[in-house]
Amino acid sequence: MTLLNIGGTEIIVILIVVLLLFGGKKIPELMKGLGKGVKEYKNAVNSVEDEIKKVSEEEKKEEK
Repeated sequence: MTLLNIGGTEIIVILIVVLLLFGGKKIPELMKGLGKGVKEYKNAVNSVEDEIKKVSEEEKKEEK
């Protein structure tokens, strides 16, 4: 059993539960916060990848 093995019916049930718990006015705020979090995560990952590439290129230049 995997976590992401979710069908259409389950997604609809989850969305209804979220709507009932948080109400229609809070959902946009939650999604905005989630979007910001994902954006920050991607920026951090890209920053680490860029730093690794930079160090790797410097090492290659030193070997020559």
